[in-house]
Amino acid sequence: MKIQPEDLQELEFPALLEEIIPFAFSHKTAERIAQLRPLPIDEAELELKKTAEFLTSFESANAIPFSEYEDIETELKRMCIENYRLDNPSFVKIKNITEQVGRLKKFFPTLSETFPHLLEEVQDIVFHKEIIDKIDGVFNRFGEVKSDASAHLKLLRTEIQHAKKSIQENFNRALTTYADVLEDIRETIIDDQRVMAVKSGFKKRVAGRVLGVSKTGSITYIQPESVLKHQFKLRENEEEEQKEIDRILRQLTAEIAEYQPSLEIYQNYIFHLDLTRAKAKFAEKIHAVLPKINRHKTLRLKAAYHPLLWLQNKAENKQIFPQTLTLTEHNRIICISGPNAGGKSITLKTVGLLQLMIQSGILVPVHPKSEMFFFDNIMTDIGDNQSIENHLSTYSSRLKKMAKIIRNADDKTLLLIDEFGTGSDPELGGALAESFLEFFYEKKSFAIITTHYTNIKLVIEQLPNATNAAMLFDENTLEPLYKLEIGQAGSSFTFEVAEKNKIPRFIIHSAKKKVEKDVVNLDKTIVKLQQEKFEVEKLKSNLSEQKESVEDKRENLQKLNQQLEQKLFNFQKLYEEEHRKLQFGNKIEAFIDGYVKGKSRKNIVRDFVKLLEQEKYRKLGTDKDESKRLQVVKRKITQQLKRQEVIEKITETNEKLEEKRQQERAVWLKVGQRVRITGSTSVGTIEKISKNKAVINYGAFKTTISTDELERI
Repeated sequence: MKIQPEDLQELEFPALLEEIIPFAFSHKTAERIAQLRPLPIDEAELELKKTAEFLTSFESANAIPFSEYEDIETELKRMCIENYRLDNPSFVKIKNITEQVGRLKKFFPTLSETFPHLLEEVQDIVFHKEIIDKIDGVFNRFGEVKSDASAHLKLLRTEIQHAKKSIQENFNRALTTYADVLEDIRETIIDDQRVMAVKSGFKKRVAGRVLGVSKTGSITYIQPESVLKHQFKLRENEEEEQKEIDRILRQLTAEIAEYQPSLEIYQNYIFHLDLTRAKAKFAEKIHAVLPKINRHKTLRLKAAYHPLLWLQNKAENKQIFPQTLTLTEHNRIICISGPNAGGKSITLKTVGLLQLMIQSGILVPVHPKSEMFFFDNIMTDIGDNQSIENHLSTYSSRLKKMAKIIRNADDKTLLLIDEFGTGSDPELGGALAESFLEFFYEKKSFAIITTHYTNIKLVIEQLPNATNAAMLFDENTLEPLYKLEIGQAGSSFTFEVAEKNKIPRFIIHSAKKKVEKDVVNLDKTIVKLQQEKFEVEKLKSNLSEQKESVEDKRENLQKLNQQLEQKLFNFQKLYEEEHRKLQFGNKIEAFIDGYVKGKSRKNIVRDFVKLLEQEKYRKLGTDKDESKRLQVVKRKITQQLKRQEVIEKITETNEKLEEKRQQERAVWLKVGQRVRITGSTSVGTIEKISKNKAVINYGAFKTTISTDELERI
């Protein structure tokens, strides 16, 4: 599709893309959104279908397992450099991207009917779970290198723990030994090492290494001599640990680099899915849908909204009015007339922007029964195009643009021209505009234009494949109704608007005399027709409301009828049961009469037993069905009771274990205890405990964390 940058600006397409950008997870995706442009129909239709599928996941229980991520473009470029080593966060990002792809490849096939196009996009991607396994073999859930990453690293970390334990034990003994020469703070941390706070006057009594002095000089910070050898050993092991980690990560980088082509495919797929999701989230915000896409030239917009105006009015709690119009090969041109500020320009921009959206793979805010087709070219002339740099007047600038439109217009072009023919002498400008219109008509171009020229309205009436339209106004209040009425020309309400704005009546009467009588009469006729149309629309609206009311009453009557039928059915059953009992009673009465009249006792007993057998089989059949139903209910209740008993036992066991764990923690959880976060290798000292929170001092920094996440060293 051909469209100039200035036309994109006039239709506010860049502003629309700016509204979609915040929904992107990655700044790379945001850049792609900003560069969105119209696509060929097959590509655009595929993008629309994928966006529509993603949109359905927000409205149902089938949420797509796609979450925020970090791109790995930098890692993809660097991992193939010989002997290069990626850092810890890079491996975490690579793992997250791979896991996302794995989840999506597992998710979409289970809902192939709901997400057929999103499934097609992912099913050809080869998933390498070994990437995750290799990274998990080195890193824990905190993104730290595990001790099990190599045997040597495990040995080093064991020695480091022993050295730290020895340092802690010897330091605590030194605190006790030199307690009488220590300041109140007793100890502090310098260069990530525990040191004693010794009164400077007694520093010679303490054997050890001086690591610093307070600002006042009253405190000397000394590391006890009994700690020094363990501290040196600790540093040696820590340096060796870093070398081993570096070796492990270089090796892991080389192993992951073998999957670089697949990771690049994962990255591009995630970028594209992120783009699809962003468009779907924006569609959800503006209630956009996928209309029917025609291959033939039929455009039917029903209840179409300008998305940016919709967002603005919603934010300001204002009403917005949708528009409905149709363009086909038999109705290619619509000419909209009517007073200014009635919504003519917005209608042009709505059609143009929605067309750009649909051809760029973005869902549009229209009624689901709308239809759209694709143009090869969209050309606009909306607003003031005066060029200061080129010293061109507004009219000259518009003529220059019109010349470009004339050169490129064809039967696959959509023209959107505001204030068609204005800017020059009304009579001469009108004649020129009439010639432009006839040229576009002969080229079979599609167009929506706005005008105040009467001669343009008359020409439109004479062209079989063109239609006049008007933005409706209330003749009494002269307030715009913001509704497009197809099939009639609109009045400009020139004199009426002037009178409303308190222009003296003698001036208005003078102006009316200067205007040709036929023009005034035509304008009056148009005003009258427009008012009649408005009244018809009101009547139509009232009839619609009455129709809806009748429909509601019909539904209520149907519900009442169903209730009556149910009651009738119940009465029928009751009647049949009572009738059966009556017949049974009559038969018993007949047996009694027969017996009284001397009928054979044997025959009476035989017939009575036969009757009882019949009743027995009937009763057994009914009881059997009821028994089966009761057995099913009993089985379900039994299963629920058993399940409840198991749950109660598990809960009771968990409560006991938690109580025991809390008792054990209460013994060692105190200030001064060396601890670490569960699953982490970093060790700190408990500085303060408040309720279930503890302040941990790591030397260079402090952190507050729940005591439940701590384990002692």
